[in-house]
Amino acid sequence: MEPPDLWENYLEPKFRDRAIRIVKDPADGLEVLMIDNQPVLKGVLAGLGGANLPREQLFVPGSKTYLDGCPPASYLPAERIRMLDEWGVTAGVLFPTVGILWDVADNDLASAYARAYNNWIHDFASAARGRVIPIAHIALQDLEAALAELKRCIKLGFKGIFLPPETIGNRRFSHPDFDPIWHECEEAGIPVCLHVIVRFNRAPGIIGQFYQPNEFRTVFGFALGGFAQVVPAAMTMVADGLFDRFPQLKVLCVEAGCGWAPYIMDRMDQKYGLLGWTYPTKLKPSDYFRRNIWVVAEPEERSIGSVMELLGEEHVLWGSDFPHVDSNLDAPHLIRGSVKELSASQQRKLLGENARKVFPI
Repeated sequence: MEPPDLWENYLEPKFRDRAIRIVKDPADGLEVLMIDNQPVLKGVLAGLGGANLPREQLFVPGSKTYLDGCPPASYLPAERIRMLDEWGVTAGVLFPTVGILWDVADNDLASAYARAYNNWIHDFASAARGRVIPIAHIALQDLEAALAELKRCIKLGFKGIFLPPETIGNRRFSHPDFDPIWHECEEAGIPVCLHVIVRFNRAPGIIGQFYQPNEFRTVFGFALGGFAQVVPAAMTMVADGLFDRFPQLKVLCVEAGCGWAPYIMDRMDQKYGLLGWTYPTKLKPSDYFRRNIWVVAEPEERSIGSVMELLGEEHVLWGSDFPHVDSNLDAPHLIRGSVKELSASQQRKLLGENARKVFPI
């Protein structure tokens, strides 16, 4: 949960008057998220975070502020370290919150927003003394700027990149225009992290007519979002032959669970056996999954052991959506309980060893 004044403090001076910011509507006192001086979200900002709320209660619009919904560990490095110690967790990987909401047509501004976030998370990770693994926000609209920012972040020690699972200018990630990005990631050994996003002006992913942007806090939306966004993006990377061009590229599917992977592998293999001649790849789809794709298990998934067996023991990590309202504050303890029946070797891999290999720590 980024500090609400992040972009006002970190955005380059020429863009400062267009900073992402949170203001109060004088008419009703509700908070409004402003992006490029346009209101995009009102009255539900505290609902993004739930760590300070009763576990059985969702946020009631207008009753709290964005900062009220932010536990200190979400934006203060010292508090993050203290929380990790309490959890018995060595290090954590952080992804954006407000950073997954903005969606602007101005390529220069999009790149500037990303640079501002990256500078903040770099400072956060530096202050956390190795307990936070920084992931760079890369805006692919302007590929020249994106490549320059990626190279800068790699030099700064970032361990992965965050990408929204959506096409860029109607181009899938397999489009040759993006090859320089994947080359840099492959050379640096850092993963491309496909992470759920929120859009207020259109349906993200392939949810289509079933998705209603105003139904922000529904069970349906939270449950379907990860699968309907992240999984199709990963599938196209496999089917389009991206991993033939970049055989060492690592793709991490975040916040979509893990149980889908064996089903999708079987489904794609079956269709490849019948229709692969229409768009041949060097390997069958499941081989790319076992080589190039990692998944992140939710703490209470029941199929973790099966996924490790079918996808590969080294290709499953665990995570939670802390501190968002759909996360469980007991995630570190729940995941230990979920894997207690696995072998000691499998437990070590899932609880940490796999992450050390995915992220070049």
